[in-house]
Amino acid sequence: MDNNEMTELHNEIKELIIESLNLEGVGADDIDTTAPLFGSGLGLDSIDALELGLAIKGRYGLVLSADDQDARRHFASVAALAEFVASQRTAG
Repeated sequence: MDNNEMTELHNEIKELIIESLNLEGVGADDIDTTAPLFGSGLGLDSIDALELGLAIKGRYGLVLSADDQDARRHFASVAALAEFVASQRTAG
């Protein structure tokens, strides 16, 4: 993926986060691509992780299992999620 495609994917994932978690008053520009999604960054919690995982499955057909050792890394930031989605697109 080139930089433009990655930027589009970042924005797509930001919109997915906003929609699936009903983040009122938050726009895509309000979410830092590299900031943590959990804790000090966007402040998501474990319930949000489940909702986001379902949204990722619905949009991209990808399953992030809670048992997967890499799940925490994939959910680290918008950039990390985009990398995961992009890698699965090219692998599949």
